[in-house]
Amino acid sequence: MSTATARVLSSGLRLPPLPTIRDLVKLYKLQAIKQLSQNFLMDERLTDKIVKCAGDIQDRDIVLEVGPGPGGITRSIIRRQPQRLILVEKDIRFLPTLELLKDCASPLNINIDIHNNDILKFNVEEAVTDLTRRLHLIGNLPFSISTRLLINWFKDLSLRRGAFRRYDTCMTLTFQKEVAERICAPTGHEQRCRLSVMSQIWTRPVMKFLIPGKAFVPKPEVDVGVVKLIPLKTPKTDLPFDLVEKVMRHIFHMRQKYCRRGYATLFPPDNREEVTNELFKLADVKDTLRPFELTLDECLRLATVYSNFINDHPTIANYNFRGPKNLRDISFTM
Repeated sequence: MSTATARVLSSGLRLPPLPTIRDLVKLYKLQAIKQLSQNFLMDERLTDKIVKCAGDIQDRDIVLEVGPGPGGITRSIIRRQPQRLILVEKDIRFLPTLELLKDCASPLNINIDIHNNDILKFNVEEAVTDLTRRLHLIGNLPFSISTRLLINWFKDLSLRRGAFRRYDTCMTLTFQKEVAERICAPTGHEQRCRLSVMSQIWTRPVMKFLIPGKAFVPKPEVDVGVVKLIPLKTPKTDLPFDLVEKVMRHIFHMRQKYCRRGYATLFPPDNREEVTNELFKLADVKDTLRPFELTLDECLRLATVYSNFINDHPTIANYNFRGPKNLRDISFTM
């Protein structure tokens, strides 16, 4: 018996007869829109398993679900009886099904708020003002926004804002399998990339399990990975997020070449080789390693020496090797 079920039975309440997701989809004639990367997860055992990966959801906790759609994962969250459930859904077609689930769950005294909003623009600080309660982020993310949303949340985490004003806000999210593998990829792994490094600087990502594409309707062309990201109480760096992200983006821009090649594009052509050689020496990093061979510590040492360099040469911070000509005509002296 689960903890949530035990709470229901001990309180004398019984779980309400919630409609199945297949019934809701049929009742409201809902179809997934491919352009919005929508895929419905119908298997209740799998939605329960996703929510279980979030850990022990207490009756004082708050859960924010991203993109609930017709409410498959929502039903599994309701069974865990959080104190409050916040649903952020961009597609208005799903609002009636979510309202129905809210009505069915009313005997459990769960405070359910439904927001017709884009999660990329949603103000979590306005929605969650009680910081005495732990917050869980759960979602079957649309593939089209998953990486961008995760990077945004890492920045919020680095600044201790938004959903991450507390140190224990965990994320339990779905990604297409390849992205999930990238998030968790260790040093030397074929999938290691900028996202791997960014994820592991601020969180401890754990691949929980894979869901075959055939479990979704419509069936996506790829399988799906469920990843739990646990924020580190002490991040691996206190450098500004945007600086770290910029350096990692440049390093991994030329993933199969020596790491010095991508790193060098942080600097104007004049003196580029000289500066790159000097900074790799200061960082004590071998410049003939491939980017995916760099350890987390080596990546951060390269970010640190770059930070120190632009402190001494502030105009270099504005250099953009892909930008307009006025952002490429920057020179400096050593």
